[in-house]
Amino acid sequence: MTQDEAWITKYNEVVEFVVKNKRNPSKYDAAERGLYVNWIRHNRKLLNSGEMKANRKTKFQELIVLMEEYRHVNQYVYSGGFKKKE
Repeated sequence: MTQDEAWITKYNEVVEFVVKNKRNPSKYDAAERGLYVNWIRHNRKLLNSGEMKANRKTKFQELIVLMEEYRHVNQYVYSGGFKKKE
C-alpha cells in the first residue's frame, strides 16, 4: 500500500465516522484520538504550512467543510448578537 492509498483509506474512515455519528471525533476519547484526531491535526498543520500535496488538499478541505457542519455548539452560544456601533 502506497502512502497515497493509506491517506485515502484514513480519509474515508474519518468521513465515515463523521457521517455515521453526526459529530466530530473527540479529543477526549482515547480511541478516537488515536484513530482520527491526531491524523486530522497533522493534516491541518500540513495544510496551514502549505506542505500538503495538491490532490490531498482539495479532499481535506472537503473534510473540513463536512466537519464544520457537525461542529459542537455550546448551549450558551448566542447566535443572534448585537450590531456593532460604527
